[in-house]
Amino acid sequence: MRLHVDKDKLGNNNIKVFFNRLGYHQFYDNKTNQVSYIRRLSGLDYPRFHVYIKEKDKGVQFNLHFDEKKPSYEGSHAHSGEYEGPLVQAELERIRNYMESL
Repeated sequence: MRLHVDKDKLGNNNIKVFFNRLGYHQFYDNKTNQVSYIRRLSGLDYPRFHVYIKEKDKGVQFNLHFDEKKPSYEGSHAHSGEYEGPLVQAELERIRNYMESL
């Protein structure tokens, strides 16, 4: 699920600080050289919320999904996840509510 926002809505926070305050941690994927943010729901790696960020001019695009488990076999990027639905929508609302409180 995607959300587009103005950078001004992040308050005085940079993206890393913004997501850290929401319980997310920066994740660097060595295979793709891409930085994203994850929020684990337990002490294990999965399940977790996963957000990719794209900065554009004065805006930021968040691409949020829920990873239920890691890829099934080595070399595969496919995994069991939700890209829409009530769980992802609720997390997106939590992010929006935090933004509005800044």
